[in-house]
Amino acid sequence: MKSLKSWKWLFKKRNALSDGGKCGFKMKQLPFMGVVCTVTLFIVYRITNYQYQQTEMEGKFIPFDTIKESHLGSRSLGGLPHGIIQARSDLELRPLWSTSSSRSKENGYRSRNLLAMPVGIKQKRNVNAIVQKFLPENFTIILFHYDGKLDGWWDLDWNNKAIHIVAQNQTKWWFAKRFLHPDVVSIYDYIFLWDEDLGVDNFNPERYLDIVKREGLEISQPALDPNSTDIHHRITIRARTKKFHRRVYDSRGSVKCSDASEGPPCTGFVEGMAPVFSRSAWHCTWHLIQNDLVHGWGMDMKLGYCAQGDRTRKVGVVDSEYIVHKGIQTLGGSGLPAKKPSNPEELTKRHGATAFDVRTEIRRQSTWELQMFKERWNQAVEEDKNWVDPFKQDKKRRRRKREHRVFNF
Repeated sequence: MKSLKSWKWLFKKRNALSDGGKCGFKMKQLPFMGVVCTVTLFIVYRITNYQYQQTEMEGKFIPFDTIKESHLGSRSLGGLPHGIIQARSDLELRPLWSTSSSRSKENGYRSRNLLAMPVGIKQKRNVNAIVQKFLPENFTIILFHYDGKLDGWWDLDWNNKAIHIVAQNQTKWWFAKRFLHPDVVSIYDYIFLWDEDLGVDNFNPERYLDIVKREGLEISQPALDPNSTDIHHRITIRARTKKFHRRVYDSRGSVKCSDASEGPPCTGFVEGMAPVFSRSAWHCTWHLIQNDLVHGWGMDMKLGYCAQGDRTRKVGVVDSEYIVHKGIQTLGGSGLPAKKPSNPEELTKRHGATAFDVRTEIRRQSTWELQMFKERWNQAVEEDKNWVDPFKQDKKRRRRKREHRVFNF
């Protein structure tokens, strides 16, 4: 009996050892399972975080309404094979028929630029002088006729080479927003969006663009002759001893300009009468133009944000190729060079009470639009939490560098 009990005891002991081994195995599994769970959670977190960041980036660079339009466009184009779709256009005139030799020439790429101007028949002679400068340099010409008088241009020999768009009493920025969409002007290297009252006796487009390309100016303008009738900002005045300049130094007036100045109107600034944009800069500027604010006031102070980088380097005024701004009042004016009358009676006699009232209303509208533009900019900055002002960042960085130099010294 004792022997039988011994066998039973040994059997129980072996079972106990066996159960203990299983328990030990399970205990060894716990740390391994913990590691697996931790790695899994980390992977899920990274994927979720990446998806969130992608959504944020899409919201920043592709607004929701743009995404909807993109999806709508994709659906509406679903019936076409992809290779036949052409998303862009241009402003080049095409013949009704062409020879095989002319077709082969069209296939080769040629550098092209665009000159666009609002024009009225009263400035026909001056517009003709401007166009004659640009046509030989392979420019496409588009004229925005704000007075509706198109017939008076037919006698000019280049008339059929230009594109004419007519809309009564509309401004340059109204025309530009509606007819110079980036997808339409994408073949042009540079877009000249000029007023009609500019003297070009001392201006050559080819030499001008040579300087612009060499200096990397994305936004520029020719300097103004100091004898110009209408000068608003000192930075636009021609410096006789320079080929170009990017900033101005001026200790007079309410705005002091020095080496420490980092923004308009001391640096990174051109005025609205004769701006020149690179293709990339225009793509940005077109989106900056407000559809309903047709006078464009206030926009010149923000153009530096479209300079594709540091506005103190990529925005400039070309001195060696300069123009004369005649300051002619066109929309709502007499079409004569601006002159200050000696008294109100002379103003009424010269322009008439109606003309004076129209100009007053236009200036009042422009001032209101300036305020609206400022409010929209400030509201956009406040609402876009992802947007960071690049120039404020640069300013802080430069300040830290100066402090670091002073500290080391």
